[in-house]
Amino acid sequence: MKRLMMATAATALLAGPALAQEEIKLGVIVGFTGPLESLAQQMAQGAETAMAEVTESGLLLGGSTVTSVRGDSTCIDAGAATAAAERLITSDGVKGIVGGDCSGVTGAILQNVAMPNGIVMISPSATSPALSTAEDNGLFFRTAPSDARQGVVMAEVLLEQGINEVAVTYTNNDYGKGLADAFQAAYEERGGKVTINAAHEDGKADYSAEVGALASAGGQRLVVAGYVDQGGSGIVRAALDSGAFDTFHFPDGMISQALEANFGSEIDGSTGQHPGTDSEGAAKYVEIIGDAAIATSPFSPEAYDAAALIMLAMQAAGSSDPAVYKDKVMDVANAPGEPILPGELAKALEILAAGGDVDYIGASAVELIGPGESAGNYRQVEVKDGVISTVQFR
Repeated sequence: MKRLMMATAATALLAGPALAQEEIKLGVIVGFTGPLESLAQQMAQGAETAMAEVTESGLLLGGSTVTSVRGDSTCIDAGAATAAAERLITSDGVKGIVGGDCSGVTGAILQNVAMPNGIVMISPSATSPALSTAEDNGLFFRTAPSDARQGVVMAEVLLEQGINEVAVTYTNNDYGKGLADAFQAAYEERGGKVTINAAHEDGKADYSAEVGALASAGGQRLVVAGYVDQGGSGIVRAALDSGAFDTFHFPDGMISQALEANFGSEIDGSTGQHPGTDSEGAAKYVEIIGDAAIATSPFSPEAYDAAALIMLAMQAAGSSDPAVYKDKVMDVANAPGEPILPGELAKALEILAAGGDVDYIGASAVELIGPGESAGNYRQVEVKDGVISTVQFR
């Protein structure tokens, strides 16, 4: 009898006039051009896979469809990112945004566009610790962990390998400085020594001067907190060509197939980490995408989860209005409720329509804490025979 009552309630919800079918547009704002363009397509594919899954189910808000509208954040140009977000909101009428990607442009979109227009943003990859305390009117969330956590993981990885002294270079923006500072604090607290912590600018043709300063300071390994499609790779090339360093440590912004293509076995023995998990949900995501390289690309699982959380929050609220569904994001992301993995969004929509609870686990083992950000799981990697391979998960 209870099951019948739930089914009847679900039918009533789906058929009710308040849930008339609509075309719901969601923005996907990532750097299709710029220093992270080698990761952007995989991130967009993740978000759009979740949208297609929900649309195919026919169960969201009375059979509403979900359409992706892309915007190019450029990763580094706050003006261009802001203009892209304004277009998506005012011209295209998006009801939520998956993005931005890089921390600086994400903060600019949040403050200049999302907050004034009351639009929910869930970033799959903006990791600056400063975003944890940014004013957001309850509109901003992220499925990627803060770099305060990544800094600790980096320190642990290096020290466990007997690397007690490193030089650090970082891209001169919110992401790079926030990560470099978090790493130095964690590393030195645990007994390591940072010989130099120096910024580099993206877009230069020659990084020999920067590498000269890093080499003079010394260190067993060079930590490159940069972008693989920009100055980070320029630093690595200059270091290899000059013989200043032959092994490196790479955080998330440096890890992609472009790193393998750029350097191959030249960087064998190098290490790194990026958000990732060996959970059941991660394995399911690989099955759904059908290509392990795409499914394990940094922030692709997090993008799937960001889109999924927006749509599940809409269902829980019974509305696509971000002013209404923003208050449901934390509810669907965390216990209590039925655990939901990738490929189970239809199941989640049915449960929510019937008035039940879900605990969205997703592709990245989602658990939102504090100001609506991921608690953080990481994939530790190394480069061997020119290939990035997984060592363990943390």
